[in-house]
Amino acid sequence: MKRALSFVITVYVSVPVLLYLFPWILGHAIYAHLVRLPFFVDLDRPEHLLNHTCNFYLSPEEGVSVGVWHTLPASQWEEAAGKSPEWHRETLRDGRPVIIYLHGNTGTRAMSHRVKLVKVLSAAGYHVLSLDYRGFGDSTGEPTEAGLTSDTLFLYQWAKNQSGGGFVCLWGHSLGTGVATNTALKVQEQGSVVDAVILEAPYTRIGEVAANHPLAKMYRFFPGFESLFFHIMELNNIVFANDENLKALTSPLLILHAEDDRIVPYHMGLKLHQISLAAKKKSNPDVQVQMVSYSAKLGYSHNGIHLDPDLTNVVGTFLQKLRQ
Repeated sequence: MKRALSFVITVYVSVPVLLYLFPWILGHAIYAHLVRLPFFVDLDRPEHLLNHTCNFYLSPEEGVSVGVWHTLPASQWEEAAGKSPEWHRETLRDGRPVIIYLHGNTGTRAMSHRVKLVKVLSAAGYHVLSLDYRGFGDSTGEPTEAGLTSDTLFLYQWAKNQSGGGFVCLWGHSLGTGVATNTALKVQEQGSVVDAVILEAPYTRIGEVAANHPLAKMYRFFPGFESLFFHIMELNNIVFANDENLKALTSPLLILHAEDDRIVPYHMGLKLHQISLAAKKKSNPDVQVQMVSYSAKLGYSHNGIHLDPDLTNVVGTFLQKLRQ
């Protein structure tokens, strides 16, 4: 019994020590990009999951290649059969909105809940570009906050160019919400504004979500652990500060959050909504800011908002107002 207790205490104490000695471990845990779920899926052949989807790669910087799926609006599925990648790119000029989907940590663009959301958006008549950031899926490189933002900014500019300046929306889920707001601010710094930003299960700051993880909570009473934790986050340059970003964001915003979200607490979405409303009142009263909450009774939790039968109406109404 004493030996077992000694072993448990040793393991418990060793975790903070390992994080201090090897701070990159925390970065890998947050991105979880090496967990490449689902297994045995050929990302170069998306037709196994989405028959109306074309795979391609972009190079946001030298030595980095990122994989992207372009899923067509459902109305173009039949016409797309046997067509070339060039034909797929040309369809981006058809005037339909383009949604860039920025997924959360762990896995690839082929994960089940991500594919199901893309199917919903495709059926609603949107082009969807699903990105695997650097280090995720079949994309090369190592993930960093600056790198993920750079990848998304490059894809956004590519989509704007390919669509002839058409309507392009950033849709971020979980980790991807921070990527979305980072990118939207970069676009603003360049003198433009992202047409729309949709945040699904957004957090205030990524560190606050990580600190809320059950494993981190085990060290709540460990002397100095909280300070060490956030110090290591700084060493990894991982912030993803949605709370600060939304104070400056001027793009129309839609927040989607389930009350029973066990990964990103619902109160974080509420706080971001309040921040956005305050920013709107201060800088641009005409910009659209909206939040849709999902009752815990629905059981959507963190990954299930795509199950909402009214999701296409919610998104469609939001985007339609912006395009009138």
